[in-house]
Amino acid sequence: MLNLQIPHATTVSALRARIRSWRDDRLSIGFVPTMGALHDGHISLVRLAKAHCDRVVASVFVNPRQFAEGEDLDAYPRTMLEDSEKLTLARCDLIFLPDVAEMYPEGYSANISMQGAAVGLESVARPHFFDGVATVVAKLFNQVRPDMAFFGEKDYQQLLVIRQMVRDLNFGIDIIGGETMRERDGLAMSSRNVYLSADDRVRAARLNVILKEFAAALNAGMPADQAQKAAMASAAAAFDAVDYVEARCAATLEELPSGPIDRDARVLAAVRLGSTRLIDNMAAKRPS
Repeated sequence: MLNLQIPHATTVSALRARIRSWRDDRLSIGFVPTMGALHDGHISLVRLAKAHCDRVVASVFVNPRQFAEGEDLDAYPRTMLEDSEKLTLARCDLIFLPDVAEMYPEGYSANISMQGAAVGLESVARPHFFDGVATVVAKLFNQVRPDMAFFGEKDYQQLLVIRQMVRDLNFGIDIIGGETMRERDGLAMSSRNVYLSADDRVRAARLNVILKEFAAALNAGMPADQAQKAAMASAAAAFDAVDYVEARCAATLEELPSGPIDRDARVLAAVRLGSTRLIDNMAAKRPS
């Protein structure tokens, strides 16, 4: 059993008891769901939550339902002691640490199936992913019952899927997006960056450059299909494999017409370096 200094709960009943006491004191509650292996991007969300809410809960749960067979469930980094130290310094009020049996007890059968923003991009390579994310986040929302929940824009499609789920199922929770935190060379922070070799870590920074060039071309009025073709060629030359490099409507992730963008857009990419998959995105503004 980990000896954590920060208050923590491992069961739903213990979690709800603590939250009930806060509710009795009329305190607002912010929630930051994570899978652990925390970096500055996660911690920025905790700090954002502290700025908006009286109390902040962070969960650490590696959700098996969003991993397909052959993905990195068993290898996914687990660093609970380091995570608890970071959350303590960020003044998180409570960590929720359920195990798989607490989240998915024997006989569990419910699942949320998402469409809309969940269609395409990530779901092409990982068709299981957003149903698994939506299911676990819905459970966590029902367990924590926060006023606000905080998600990073680095996982932009996931952010829109969660907003859609909250709207469609009437959760009554405000979903707040936090800006993508980056390393000095522009690489988006991710728990999976630890998988990169030294050489691949240098190559990984190229993704940020490609997305900046893609967004700048759209901002300057280049037709979306031409800008995308150029970005795809750059990505294919830089990485071992490319799952997608696309421009989509920023609000809905719908595909864009082939000409100059007529609305705010988002450029999104998923590439591979060896066995490591990197995702990133960037805003593109409609030309004035």
